[in-house]
Amino acid sequence: MLRTKLCLVRVFFFYLELKKFREKLVKTGENNWSLPELVHAVVLLAHYHALASFVFGSGINPERDPDTSNGVRLIAVNNFCVCDLANDNNIENASLTSSNFGIADSLSELEALMERMKRLQEDKEDEEASQEEMDTRFEKEKKESLLVISGAFDDEIVSTDVSRYVEDPGFGYKDFARRGEDHLPTFRAQDYTWENHGFSLVNRLYSDIGHLLDEKFRMVYNLTYNTMATHEDVDTTTLRRALFNYVHCMYGIRYDDYDYGEVNQLLERSLKVYIKTVTCYPERTTKRMYDSYWRQFKHSEKVHVNLLLMEARMQAELLYALRAITRHLT
Repeated sequence: MLRTKLCLVRVFFFYLELKKFREKLVKTGENNWSLPELVHAVVLLAHYHALASFVFGSGINPERDPDTSNGVRLIAVNNFCVCDLANDNNIENASLTSSNFGIADSLSELEALMERMKRLQEDKEDEEASQEEMDTRFEKEKKESLLVISGAFDDEIVSTDVSRYVEDPGFGYKDFARRGEDHLPTFRAQDYTWENHGFSLVNRLYSDIGHLLDEKFRMVYNLTYNTMATHEDVDTTTLRRALFNYVHCMYGIRYDDYDYGEVNQLLERSLKVYIKTVTCYPERTTKRMYDSYWRQFKHSEKVHVNLLLMEARMQAELLYALRAITRHLT
């Protein structure tokens, strides 16, 4: 079943990219798809692609098991046990950071992150970056995202059953541009936004799903307990926005009103490696990657990160697919 779905993904998006095949897919005929069916398929595919990021990022890997009462058991992924997340213990209790040195080091990282957030807010109030500076910072971040290598801890990557479906060289994530290219393609969010374009198209062709998706995007993006590890009453807006926009940046999507210098200020390299792995190669995610960033944060806070990555990943895919459908209609 999974193999069939993945094969459909390959054919489907190949058709979307090439105009003549895109037209053939919805051409009037007995065996062709209607536009509502096409949008329905797009939403389903984007949902399952993004869900894989959350599942592997949170250490959940359900397998069929006839010996259990419900037929499903949860197994550890690369020594990544979902029970750790359920207990919501602080990361410093994990074996990798249990030493006094590790705790002190992670505490200093937390304080440094909070200081950078405070400084960014102060700098924004004092003086805003020029449009030219913001253009330069986005291009720099976009190029650097191509150089972030996923699966940095290859010694821990264990072959899983899903690998048989993703090792085909013709299928899988590909960077939106080749390394070394001077002019990288950019999807300007202002030209095709979810709020102004994607939402209305989806709602018109797939009744009410636009409202449900929009509510989900907004809920996850705005979700906060105003805490960072042991600190309370913290405004995490800047950090949440950096996480969401970095995922879109990896897919070549740019927001003209966002200063991408904030991404480099707030997201350390180990976190960028984790983000790229979870959003682009989720099956490679390991517990060591999960533990390597924000070591003082609670598991619930890291699960919130995974939720943000999942929704950003889904919205990015929807924007590209819905823009292709809009172009077909016009």
